[in-house]
Amino acid sequence: MGSSSGGGAVDAVVLVGGKGTRLRPLTLSAPKPMLPTAGVPFLSHLLSRIRAAGITHVVLGTSYQAEVFEEHFGDGGALGLDLEYVVEDEPLDTGGAIRNVHERLRGDDVVIFNGDILSGTDIGALVGTHRDAGADVTLHLQRVADPSRFGSVPTDADGRVKAFLEKTTNPPTDQVNAGCYVFRREIVGGIPAGRRVSVERETFPGLLEAGAHVHGFVDDSYWLDVGTPETFVQGSADLVRGVAPTSALAGPTGESLRLAGASVAADAEVTGGSTLGADSVVGTGARVEGSVLFDGAVVEAGAVVERSVLGAGSRVGEGAVLRGVAVGDGAGVGAGCELLDGARVWPKMDLPPGAIRFSSDA
Repeated sequence: MGSSSGGGAVDAVVLVGGKGTRLRPLTLSAPKPMLPTAGVPFLSHLLSRIRAAGITHVVLGTSYQAEVFEEHFGDGGALGLDLEYVVEDEPLDTGGAIRNVHERLRGDDVVIFNGDILSGTDIGALVGTHRDAGADVTLHLQRVADPSRFGSVPTDADGRVKAFLEKTTNPPTDQVNAGCYVFRREIVGGIPAGRRVSVERETFPGLLEAGAHVHGFVDDSYWLDVGTPETFVQGSADLVRGVAPTSALAGPTGESLRLAGASVAADAEVTGGSTLGADSVVGTGARVEGSVLFDGAVVEAGAVVERSVLGAGSRVGEGAVLRGVAVGDGAGVGAGCELLDGARVWPKMDLPPGAIRFSSDA
């Protein structure tokens, strides 16, 4: 970041402490930000965008399986970043997690990212807006089609935030909290230390009451919370197809991304932004659409896999049909099974051929 608009360095903080329970069984083997997404760990896409915005000092706030992040990313040098790690001994919620990294901050301002969000927002413009407004905190506010599923955040004509409203059936604005914030460093220091703090319920309303300048950066670029198998698969497909921005894709954008050693039968179809992990196999006549196959996953002849994620070393038997399904590492779905939206197969479980169906035509 240059110093054109009130200067000084900018830090980035990425909060990756969650257990990813909504994504089980996939997160039983790896934390959500490390799950292969369009061929690389999910977090790589966000780190690539932080680096592209000119921010190099990044602090990762971790707790669940904390060591996995450092093992993979190290000091960040390979990405052109200076990475540091802060581990939470106990869950501190978003506000507490932000306070917990305060000692590591160097810049005048810090951009806080939620590690579950895939976003196309312009990070440089977000920071520029924050500095031009002279704000204490600036929130990325996303315009969404159905704001009733979120708390909404109305702003005035100058862009100042007026209130933080809980979820309601008839929200007054389509602007919702997108889980990305710019804080002045002093504001981070003012959050109570060593306990759980909710930014939405405590920090932000408290700042408004105290007369602080809380600003909104309203945007309608790409935005997706990848917390469920359904949205995880959608996010990966959007990255592969070039709908969601990244600088970390392991190949050109298109209908599919195939990693080293992936093999696809000549008459098989792989479409919709699917990713085929290393040494995965798609058999004759099979159809894979908008799905993620982790390394070594096998889809046998004639099987149909749509909007699904198959864990490492898992196997989908001949003629099986999976739509909107998450299959854990090393699990087997027997031939002729039919699994539909929301089904989850736990790691290393084997469903016998024809064991589960939703249709009566077996």
